[in-house]
Amino acid sequence: MNYRHLFHAGNFADVFKHVLLVRLLRALQRKDKGFAYLETHAGPGRYDLYAPQAQKSGEYRDGIARVWDDASGNEGVDDYLTAVRADNPDGKLRYYPGSPRIARHFLRAQDRMYLAELPPEACAELKALFARDKQVHVQCVDGYAALKAWLPPPERRGLVLIDPPYEHPEEWERLRRALIFSVGRWPQGTYAIWYPLKVGTPLARFKSDVIAEDMRNILCAELAVWPRDTPFRLNGCGMLIYNPPWQLDTQLPALLEPLANRLGRGSGGQVHVEWLVPE
Repeated sequence: MNYRHLFHAGNFADVFKHVLLVRLLRALQRKDKGFAYLETHAGPGRYDLYAPQAQKSGEYRDGIARVWDDASGNEGVDDYLTAVRADNPDGKLRYYPGSPRIARHFLRAQDRMYLAELPPEACAELKALFARDKQVHVQCVDGYAALKAWLPPPERRGLVLIDPPYEHPEEWERLRRALIFSVGRWPQGTYAIWYPLKVGTPLARFKSDVIAEDMRNILCAELAVWPRDTPFRLNGCGMLIYNPPWQLDTQLPALLEPLANRLGRGSGGQVHVEWLVPE
């Protein structure tokens, strides 16, 4: 696997993904009963933005650095920034927490986290990060295979985040199969699948294939920081959400549009929220 997220840590796609992640976790907190958070491609868990790789790409400067001092009063963004700032207690932006670290910030005593990461070096870092945390279970395995062992979790309610690197063309088909399998095994769970917006991806076909399946209640939220036909590596990103929290579709524009204003490039960012398959 050649993908190294340290080059991209804290970029606009991370901001989008993690703001939505926090919103989904907050919804699960509305009930006292414990929930499970499961992640198939967890990464090392935390990234040093002073590292040469992050400094070379500088992507975080057009991501987290643009919202680090946000004082808009947007509750969803504030919650996200609270989690990021917890890893930077001196008030200076140096470390960017990955999804596991952000999710851990919102776990209660009755909640549990299950993480999978395949590359040995990244998994070793992830295990070290949560070595003494009894609420977190880390496995050095393929995330898609882990779903077969994890689902349904003992907690019976919760969230699955699937965020692969999209290095191989078959990734989209693996995603489709994973969603179908997971919903069949654990239909009451919420599933969040992050995906890139860039020229040449089979996103339209992926969406059509999902629509063709016997599933309902699927919402898509997308943030484009460049026009979609701009021939850059990444023009934006989106998240497909199965079983979204009640009223999330009406709440997302107010949550994401301020981000689009901060993160947009060129002619500005755009937000698109649609029901792929209604309830």
